[in-house]
Amino acid sequence: MQALVIAAHGSHLNAESSTPTFDHADTIRRSGAFDEVRESFWKEEPHFREALRTLESDEVYLVPLFVSEGYFTEQVIPREFRLDEWDVDQWDSDGTGATHTTLTATDTGQTVHYCGPVGTHDAMSDVIVQRAESVTGDPDVGDGFGLAVVGHGTERNENSAKAIEYHADSIRERGRFDEVKALYMDEDPEVDDVTDFFDSEDVVVVPLFIADGYHTQEDIPEDMGLTDDYRKGWDTPAEVDGHRIWYSGAVGTEPLLADVVLERAADAGADVREAIERVRAETGGGQVTADD
Repeated sequence: MQALVIAAHGSHLNAESSTPTFDHADTIRRSGAFDEVRESFWKEEPHFREALRTLESDEVYLVPLFVSEGYFTEQVIPREFRLDEWDVDQWDSDGTGATHTTLTATDTGQTVHYCGPVGTHDAMSDVIVQRAESVTGDPDVGDGFGLAVVGHGTERNENSAKAIEYHADSIRERGRFDEVKALYMDEDPEVDDVTDFFDSEDVVVVPLFIADGYHTQEDIPEDMGLTDDYRKGWDTPAEVDGHRIWYSGAVGTEPLLADVVLERAADAGADVREAIERVRAETGGGQVTADD
């Protein structure tokens, strides 16, 4: 038997924080990719420390539903899952290149394939683009549009900005959008000044956050000038300084993110390619072939 465990942050203050995690887990359950699928959280139940004990499977694929490599993926999750053999050098990463390593959970003896976070996987670029399609209602959006990929930004974790730059660069190279910029909440260039960085009249703003919460639903809309009070809501698109701003909300709420979770497991050796095709078809990321 093989199991998937999705490790997410969760929140004691925001009841909606865990919703994307449960939604993506349900999508993967329906795909039949694993014998067992479990959600686990740092700030909610079921907790990281309990997750492995709820499984019958001897082999587990552990995927962090986090944006970047850093404190949680390198320290908290390995510690709480009791992966005592863990060493960050096993990922052989420069901050965006983590793939997987195979360890043994000390107390349960289960084989755990510990994967890199979803936020740095190449497939996350596809989710960002699909988020732009969803908010504009245009499956071909790009021509005449700018795209802002927004991250938190913090001096405490330089990898946070690396993940944003990585996907902005990847999408820019595709040539689909007229302009692609990486912007941040807490460092330059700041999302507050989004209209200063684009010549395009239409700009899609996609925050690289896993769940909607204080930052994506309060800070960013007010900082960009979409509204003077988030409680009043805002128009989509909203007119700001001669631009139309299409604000998407957190990328982690896009259904296609379930595909990235499966891609992480596949990179670690899970036989889930057929499930990936089915999830892509279900979430609008691709079509199931006739052989399926």
